[in-house]
Amino acid sequence: MDVKLFLEKERRLVDRALSARLPQKGDCPETLRRAMAYAVMSGGKRIRPILARAACVAVGGKAAWADAPACAVEMIHAYSLVHDDLPCMDDDALRRGKPTCHVKFGEANALLAGDALLTLAFGVLSEWKKNESAKSLAIGWLAEAAGMNGMVGGQVLDLAGTTRSANLAGLRSVHSRKTGALIAASARLGALAGGGSRSQIARLFEYGKNLGFLFQIVDDILDGDGCVKILGIEAAKKLASKTASRAKRQLHSLGNRAGHLSRLTDYVLNRSS
Repeated sequence: MDVKLFLEKERRLVDRALSARLPQKGDCPETLRRAMAYAVMSGGKRIRPILARAACVAVGGKAAWADAPACAVEMIHAYSLVHDDLPCMDDDALRRGKPTCHVKFGEANALLAGDALLTLAFGVLSEWKKNESAKSLAIGWLAEAAGMNGMVGGQVLDLAGTTRSANLAGLRSVHSRKTGALIAASARLGALAGGGSRSQIARLFEYGKNLGFLFQIVDDILDGDGCVKILGIEAAKKLASKTASRAKRQLHSLGNRAGHLSRLTDYVLNRSS
């Protein structure tokens, strides 16, 4: 299947799974419900949940088995964007061409909507129809990826200007937390959902780390920032190509079942937005 058709089909399925797990009318204060839905359902490529579903298939599972962790990751991603947009952070008025959550609902409600999405993500995982051991692992891995040594820690380093003064190793350290941690967790959780072996889960976690770094390198190339300022545009493109190859090497032992992951890697490498 063409990667764009695959991504569009998967995006629709992910949106359906997210809608089913978001609060419905009467579940919570209406303003909060609307702000949460706005934050999650206002577009986006859904790379993280699609990655989780594809990783599940790559180890022999069915994509739907990964819906709970896929939705949990996407809720955390959505909360992070709501908070990133706040006046105390990036102070953005638009996201994907629409008013940001705090512009539409007010700063306090946006802050609380982000808090609620973060909390709901772990509630979704706690209700996942898996054995207690798998749920415990999933909750721990997602907490690690989202927290002080993952996404939140990376955001703190970014706010401190670390990305502007870093060498390549330092830049990768920030990117691996701020962007890469949730992407790597998506692959790891998907492999767990599919019943992957310890070796398969480790390989897909490593694949996810490389995909996360690739995603950020391509962002830097598109924005003329980060890696481009350190290496120059041509060297940054070569680094992107090498990182994509490194990611794909982790898929070799999985055979044809990892085909969507391979095509997803090419999509990230060649994307233009």
